[in-house]
Amino acid sequence: MKRLNFTLDNPTVELLNELSEKYYSGNKSQTVRAALESLATHQGHDGWVITGYTQVMLDHDVQCHSCGLEHPEGRMLFKPVFERGKSPEAILNIPDEEWIECSKCIEKV
Repeated sequence: MKRLNFTLDNPTVELLNELSEKYYSGNKSQTVRAALESLATHQGHDGWVITGYTQVMLDHDVQCHSCGLEHPEGRMLFKPVFERGKSPEAILNIPDEEWIECSKCIEKV
């Protein structure tokens, strides 16, 4: 183990505290490690990754991509925003099915 000395602004400290409590039982080192691993994965990915979600008002009944629960027309759910990786085959591999997520499933990510 090595001790590092660096300064974080207040919003970053608050975010670190919030994430460490929510996901890692207050372990800030584990939280920073997970964030760095996630960043490294996204920086070097070859295919497509979800970088966020946008709200969408359903104009027909649809099932959540993750849990399969059916949601009726008129509900507000979420559609993923994909980021392309470095692979020359990424365009061929982008998901082409309708991909809608419910709020419970995107909170689990």
